[in-house]
Amino acid sequence: MKKVFALMLSLLMVLSLCACGGSAPAEEPPEEAAAFEGTTIRLGGLKGPTSMGMVKMLSDSEAGETVNTYEFTMAGSADELTPKLLQGELDILAVPVNLGAILHNNSDGAVQMLAVNTLGVIYMVEKGGETVTDWESLKGQTIYATGKGSTPEYALNFLLDQYGLAEGDVTVEWKSEPSEVVAQMAAQEHVIAMLPQPFVTVAQGKFPDLKIALSLTESWDALDNGSQFITAGLIVRTQFAQENPEAIAAFLEEYAASTQFINENVTEGAQLVGQYEIVDAAVAEKAIPYCNIVCITGSDMATMTTGYLQTLFDQNPKAVGGAMPGDDFFWLGE
Repeated sequence: MKKVFALMLSLLMVLSLCACGGSAPAEEPPEEAAAFEGTTIRLGGLKGPTSMGMVKMLSDSEAGETVNTYEFTMAGSADELTPKLLQGELDILAVPVNLGAILHNNSDGAVQMLAVNTLGVIYMVEKGGETVTDWESLKGQTIYATGKGSTPEYALNFLLDQYGLAEGDVTVEWKSEPSEVVAQMAAQEHVIAMLPQPFVTVAQGKFPDLKIALSLTESWDALDNGSQFITAGLIVRTQFAQENPEAIAAFLEEYAASTQFINENVTEGAQLVGQYEIVDAAVAEKAIPYCNIVCITGSDMATMTTGYLQTLFDQNPKAVGGAMPGDDFFWLGE
């Protein structure tokens, strides 16, 4: 009898709970993933246009207005920075694109390319005359230039060939520094030279009659051959990118916003360029519109860079490290 009574009592309690809307405790909702709070990224760059696109991002980082925190190291030569990248002392570096390919090829893929950050910055200029109107008009002329054995020479040779000028049609006198080219301008009334920005702007400050005759970037684009003239890009340590994909995604967003700012706010951007001692602010303000500062990522980056590197490879395989880099050279965020 007691067992029957206990059973009935239990049944009544269950019915009572149901009537009152009682139920078993609900499962707790799964915890949401913590919001990404940023990572410290150590950046490296060279004096000149390849670092100009960073300045707003660096300034915002110092003000605590970026997701990541950025530490910036600058040098006058890539040779000072690339060992630090390979040794893990830097995470992201702005360098000539072909150097990025060389590092990738010679390190078993320890570095990858994140973005194109500077298109062509090289110009054909003329002092004391207006004889250079197109590439054909260079025939029989002497050009003073810097960059023998590197991108400027490869680009010049490629364009001379594409525009129908044979070897020997043009004499190129290679100088070791842009200052030597400027000295040549001071010594001669008429000079044709090939110079990069911001040295074009510096020279124009000394010689008011110095004019830009040809843009190597525009001349390259006019060929419409599927490639573009690229000066520099951003490369990253592959291990860092694999371990910090959210940080890389945030960096690319913040870098893209920084490049947009400097292109749209030249005066203010130039002040930041001067503040970070990349180039004097007055020079930067005049040079920025000619520096082709960009942030091109993903498949667009891969396509245009492959076309450009193939052009260099066809002239001299050593220019890209002896072999064309494969698809694993490009970090596509996958």
